[in-house]
Amino acid sequence: MPDTVVAPLAPPTTEGNLALTVVRNATEQPHAVVFAQRAGEGWADVTAAQFRRDVDALAKGLVAAGVGVGDRVGLMSRTRYEWTLVDYAVWTAGAVTVPIYETSSPDQVAWILQDSGARAVVVETEQHAAAVAQVRDRVEGLQDVWSIDGGGLDELVAAGREVPDDDLEARRRSTDRTSLATIIYTSGTTGRPKGCELTHGNFKDLAENAQRKLEQVVEAEGASTLLFLPLAHVFARFIQVLCVEAGARMGHSADIKTLLPDFASFRPTFILAVPRVFEKVYNSAEQTATGDGKGAIFARAAATAIAWSEAQDTGGPGLLLRGQHKVFDLLVYGKLRAALGGRVQYAVSGGAPLGTRLGHFFRGIGVVVLEGYGLTETTAPATVNTPERVKIGTVGRPLPGVGIRIADDGEVLIQGVNVFARYHDNPEATADAVRDGWFHTGDLGEVDADGFLRITGRKKEILVTAGGKNVAPAVLEDRLRAHPLVSQCMVVGDGKPFIAALVTLDEEMLPSWAKNHGKPGLSLDAARTDPDVRAEIGQAVADANTAVSKAESIRKFVILPGDFTEESGHLTPSLKLKRNLVMRDFGDEVEELYAGGRD
Repeated sequence: MPDTVVAPLAPPTTEGNLALTVVRNATEQPHAVVFAQRAGEGWADVTAAQFRRDVDALAKGLVAAGVGVGDRVGLMSRTRYEWTLVDYAVWTAGAVTVPIYETSSPDQVAWILQDSGARAVVVETEQHAAAVAQVRDRVEGLQDVWSIDGGGLDELVAAGREVPDDDLEARRRSTDRTSLATIIYTSGTTGRPKGCELTHGNFKDLAENAQRKLEQVVEAEGASTLLFLPLAHVFARFIQVLCVEAGARMGHSADIKTLLPDFASFRPTFILAVPRVFEKVYNSAEQTATGDGKGAIFARAAATAIAWSEAQDTGGPGLLLRGQHKVFDLLVYGKLRAALGGRVQYAVSGGAPLGTRLGHFFRGIGVVVLEGYGLTETTAPATVNTPERVKIGTVGRPLPGVGIRIADDGEVLIQGVNVFARYHDNPEATADAVRDGWFHTGDLGEVDADGFLRITGRKKEILVTAGGKNVAPAVLEDRLRAHPLVSQCMVVGDGKPFIAALVTLDEEMLPSWAKNHGKPGLSLDAARTDPDVRAEIGQAVADANTAVSKAESIRKFVILPGDFTEESGHLTPSLKLKRNLVMRDFGDEVEELYAGGRD
C-alpha cells in the first residue's frame, strides 16, 4: 500500500517558540479569557495579559535562581494551573521542562532527574519535596527544589523582581523551533523509561496544523476544555499547547472524584479522555438506571443512540428512528450531556482503542468522539478523526504534516513534523526506532481506501499459541474491559494450547451491580467465586469472543484478587499493562488455568 502523507497546512519555519505564543496572545487579545483557575466552589478567569504577567514573573525568578538556557527543570505535580504556568515559565527562561508523574516511586524520580541532568525541580507538595530529598544524593547537579504548596513559586517571583525586562526578553528569544522544549520519559512497560526529546517545533508545528483541522473544536465561539488527565503525559500536554495556540479557555481538575461537579461548574465545550473514562460514564449511567428500575429504558435508549449514529454513515436515520431518538434525547441523552456540563460537543479520545459500540453511543447522544492515535515519540496525535470526517472504529487520518506507512509485517511507521528528535543519551535506541526517516511505532495497523488508520495490535504483545495461531490480545481485552464488572484483564496463551484470561473486578461498580442483582453487600473477595458474578464474566467473555475466530477465543478465565493498578506496579501511569510483571506475579494462576486442559 502506498504511503499516506498529508502536506502541512501551516508554512514550515524554524522561527518562533512556544514561549512567544504567550506574548502574541497578550498583545493581540489582552482581555481574552484563556484560563480559569480554581477559586473555592467556582472559577476565576485569567486573561491573556494576566497569564503573561504570571509567566514573566516566574520566569524572572528562574533566571535569578541561576537556571540557564538549556538547563533541565523537573516538574512533579498533579494537573493544576500552576503546572501550565511553570511549563511556560521554564520555556520563557530558555530552559527545558522534564515532567515527572506525581505518583512516581523514589527510584523513578531519581532516574528521571539524574538521566535528564536536572538542575532544579518544581514539586507540588511537601511530600513530593521529601521524596526528592530522599534521592537527592543520587542526582548529581540538582541544586534547587521548589514546592508549589510550600510557597516556592512565591519565593521565585520575589527573587525575580530585580531581573531586567531586557534580560528576560533575551532569554525568551534564545530558542527557536529546533530547540529542545522537553524530555518526556516513556511509561516503561519494560525496563528503564527512555527520555523522548521533543522540540518547540514538534509541539508548535503540530499544534498549528492540528488547529486548522480542528477549528470547529478549538476555535468555536466560547471554546473551552477542562484538563483532568496528567499533564506529565504527552496527550494532555499537547492539548495544553493546542489550547494556548488557539486561545481556547482551559481549566484544570486534579481529582477524579470531583470531576462531575467540576464539569457542571466549568461547562467545557470539548474534553479529552482515555477510553476507560468513557466506559465508566456509560457503565455508571447503565447501573444507575437499572437501580432506579429504568434499566430497560436505558437499554432501548442506548440501542437507539447506536442505531442513530450508525445511520449517519448510511444515508441518515429514517422517520421512525428520528422520532425515537428525539424522545430518548428528552428522557436520557440530555441528562448524560448535562452530567458533562451541558455544553460538550466533542470529546477527544486517545491512549487505547475506544471500540465502535461506545463511539456510536456517544455520537448518538450528541457528543462526537474524535478518536486519535499517537505516542510520546510523535508528540501525541499522528492521526485523528476530525469533525468534518469521522469514521468510528478507526483512529482517523494523518494530521497535516504527518505521514503514515504500513510495513510489510503490518507495523505502523510515522514521519512528520511531530516525530521526536531522539532518545536522550541513547543513540542505540534512537537508531532502532527511527530507520530510513520513519519512526517504527511497534503497533500493528491497516489503512483503508479513504486513508483512515485502524490499530489492530502491538507487535511485542502478539501471542503465538502452541498450535501456531497468532493472537492480538488488545481486541479481546478492550471488549472485556467494557463490561461494568471488569476493571482490568490480560489475555494469556503464548506457547499454550489455547487462549485464557486474567480478570480483575471493578471495585467501584461492584456495589451497584450487586444491589441490582439482589446481592447487596457482596464483598470483592466473595464476588470472585460467586456463581452469578462468574456467569456474568463468562457472558462478557462470550461477547468478546464474537470479535475473533474460534482459534483466538478465550476458553478459560480466572478472577484475581485485587486489581492491576499503578500502585500495585502492574499499570504504567498511562494505564498500560506491564505484562511481564503481571506474568511474574500471577504465574501460578496462569499455570493453573492450563493444568486441567480446556473447559
